[in-house]
Amino acid sequence: MVKIGPIELKEFPLLLAPMEDVSDPPFRALCKEQGADIVYTEFISAEGLIRDVEGSVQKLDIYEEERPVGIQIFGNNIESMRQCTQIVERVQPEILDINYGCPVKKIACKGSGAGILCDLDKMQRLTKGIVDATDLPVTVKTRLGWDEKSIRIVEVALRLQEVGIKALTIHGRTRKQMYKGVADWDPIHEVASHPDIEIPIFGNGDISSPQKSHEMRLRYPNIAGHMIGRASIGNPWIFKQIKHYYKTGTQLPIPSIAERAEVCRRHLMMSVEWKGEIIAIREMRRHYSNYFKGIPNFKPIRMRLVTTDDLSEILDILSQVQENYPKELSI
Repeated sequence: MVKIGPIELKEFPLLLAPMEDVSDPPFRALCKEQGADIVYTEFISAEGLIRDVEGSVQKLDIYEEERPVGIQIFGNNIESMRQCTQIVERVQPEILDINYGCPVKKIACKGSGAGILCDLDKMQRLTKGIVDATDLPVTVKTRLGWDEKSIRIVEVALRLQEVGIKALTIHGRTRKQMYKGVADWDPIHEVASHPDIEIPIFGNGDISSPQKSHEMRLRYPNIAGHMIGRASIGNPWIFKQIKHYYKTGTQLPIPSIAERAEVCRRHLMMSVEWKGEIIAIREMRRHYSNYFKGIPNFKPIRMRLVTTDDLSEILDILSQVQENYPKELSI
């Protein structure tokens, strides 16, 4: 059993990563339905939240069926982060997560996200301020370091544990790497194996299939679980597939094209209900390629899906996909 503060999880939990413009309530609910043990929101700007910016406030929405859920915040001002924490508490998430890993220039180069890896003293003070401001279990997601010359992830973990975080997720790349190259899990394992580390350490980066997750679980047995990000986009089934592979050593059948079309339709309609038709149609476009990945000659259909602004036309296209591909046909 893995514990994050008072939250008890089954052995080797699988977590949905916080992803900007992806891990919204509809997508999180689908991933939860398909076996994710904890889901995390898109990251929320502390400054935006305390100023009541509409987009930031909307990210606090939680469906009951997606719990336990972690709300992730970012910022570099201690007082703003403390005020943000108090606002987050009102929606009663199970976890408050701090983003110390975002590599995007407009975030990291202003000292937020991965930028705080350049100032570990401030990271520790900021984290303590948040921990002291809430009764929620506080967790952190970070990277190995700013670049390959500044990897001090063991020290980071020990200092964050000292001020009271309840779990740490480490992405196996530096900020400089962004999302390029191969994630290095050796430093993550070094943290998880350290004799003074008592909190769960989760690994993140390049978990793209059940076989890959199983391989990494065997290679790095002290890591408490895996956080999955990009591989879940258009593929919420990955959590169920990984758990089945752990249990049986066999691969679940790939969802049929008709099943993918139906889940895609549900995703779209949940998004329309949550954020409105115009925004939902625009933001769903990033998901279609992954929902229908590998289908021969599907490009003309995908182009129709990503170019129309007409909801009824999109639903008609998805219905045609369901009708034209038999349920037993897999990709």
